[in-house]
Amino acid sequence: MTDAARRFADAIHLAAGGGPAPTLRMTGDGGFTSAFAVTDLAAGAVGAAGRAMAALAGAPAVAVDRRLASFWFAFSVRPQGWTLPPAWDAVAGDYAARDGWIRLHTNAPHHRAAALRVLGAAAEREAVARAVAAWEAGALEDAVVAAGGCAARMHDAPGWAAHPQGAAVAAEPLIHRATLPATPRDWSPRRDRPLAGLRVLDLTRVLAGPVASRFLAGYGAEVLRIDPPGWDEPSLVPEMTPGKSCARLDLHRPGDRARFGALLAGADILLHGYRPGALDGLGYGEAARRAIAPALIDVALCAYGWTGPWAGRRGFDSLVQMSSGIAAAGMAWKGADRPTPLPVQALDHATGYAMAAAAVEGVRRLWVEGQATTARLSLARTAALLAAEPGGQDAGLAAETEADLAPAIEATAWGPARRLRPPVDVEGAPLAWGLPATELGSATAAWR
Repeated sequence: MTDAARRFADAIHLAAGGGPAPTLRMTGDGGFTSAFAVTDLAAGAVGAAGRAMAALAGAPAVAVDRRLASFWFAFSVRPQGWTLPPAWDAVAGDYAARDGWIRLHTNAPHHRAAALRVLGAAAEREAVARAVAAWEAGALEDAVVAAGGCAARMHDAPGWAAHPQGAAVAAEPLIHRATLPATPRDWSPRRDRPLAGLRVLDLTRVLAGPVASRFLAGYGAEVLRIDPPGWDEPSLVPEMTPGKSCARLDLHRPGDRARFGALLAGADILLHGYRPGALDGLGYGEAARRAIAPALIDVALCAYGWTGPWAGRRGFDSLVQMSSGIAAAGMAWKGADRPTPLPVQALDHATGYAMAAAAVEGVRRLWVEGQATTARLSLARTAALLAAEPGGQDAGLAAETEADLAPAIEATAWGPARRLRPPVDVEGAPLAWGLPATELGSATAAWR
C-alpha cells in the first residue's frame, strides 16, 4: 500500500467513527496520470468502506485492488450489444469569460434552461460560447446560480483559500458526526452478507450517494431509491442501480407523503443529498426524521460544505473541482490552455465510499453501543482532503482486460451487460448484487 492510500484510508476511517480497523492490504500497480493522487484516493476510499464492513462482519482482513478501484471510479458496467447515452449534454462544459474560465453544468433540463435564460442564447455550444465571452466569470456565476442554475468560475488554490466558502470548508471536519442514545431492533449481521435484513432509504441522485447505496446493496442491504416524478439520469442509472429497487414519490402530494413517512419509519439507514435545509422545507428536517425513526442512521451529503455562505448552493463534482482550485492546478501541471479536471469524478466516488463507511460504522455503533449516528459529508471537503495530499503524475494504469470483468451476465433493464470485478474483498463476505440494474421509477414505493 502506498503511504498516500494509507493516509486517505485512515483519514476516512477516523472521520467515520474510528471503530475497529481490520488489516487492510492493497495490490496493483500504477495510477491515474494526474496532478493529484487520484488512484490513491480511490484505493483509500474503497479500503475505508471495506474496513468498516469487515469490522461489522467480524472479518479479519480487507484487500483492495488499486487498479480496479481506479476503474470503478469511472464506469463499472460494460453493455453487451447496446450503448450508454452520452454523459454530458451538448451545452455543459468550460467556457472562456472576459476575465477567466467558468463551467456550466446543464445536464438537468431546468439547470440548462436557467443558464440559457441568463445568457439569452440558444442551446447550441457556439452561441453559448459567444454569450459567455461577454461576461465577467464571477458575475455570470452569480447570475446563473440566482436563476436556479449551476455554474462555477475557476479559482486557483490561493483564491479558494481566501474565499469565504473555501475558508469555511477548510475549517470543517471531513465528516460531521453526532450520536445519541437509541434502541436498536432485533438484528445481527450475517458473516457472508453483513447487511442482510437492513433497509436503506436512498434519496440521493447522480453519483456520490448512489455509490454509497450501491456498496451497501452489494453486502445485502435492501435499498429503495426514491426519485421525484420526471427525474432521470440516462447515462448513470445502469451504472448506479444494481441491487436496488427504484420508485418515485412526489413529496408535495399528501398520499405520497404518507407513504414516504411509512418508508422512513421502516428504514434503518437514510441516505440523502438534498441541499442543506431542503428537507426541512418539505417538513422532514432532522427533528422530524428522528421523531419518525428514532434509531435512524442518517447520512447526508452536499456539494459545498455545511457552513459558510455557499452551504446551500447547488453543485456537482465538476463544479467543485473548478471552485476549489483542482481544475486550475491541473491546468498549470499540464501546461494546458484551459481548465484540466481530474481524470474521473473522484470527489463524487470518494465521498460515496466515505458515506458508506459512515453508514456501516453507524450500524456497528447502533447494535453494539446503542448509539444512533448522524453524519454529514461534502464534495468540497473531500476536495480539500485530496488537495492536501502531495502526489500525482503516476505513469498510468494497464489497460482493461477480459480478466478484469466478472464472468456473469447482468440482465439489466436495457439489455445484457457485464460488470468489472469488485475492487474490494472483505474476507468471507463477497461484494455481489442480487438484482440487476433497473430503470428509475420501475418499482413500487414499498419495502420488499
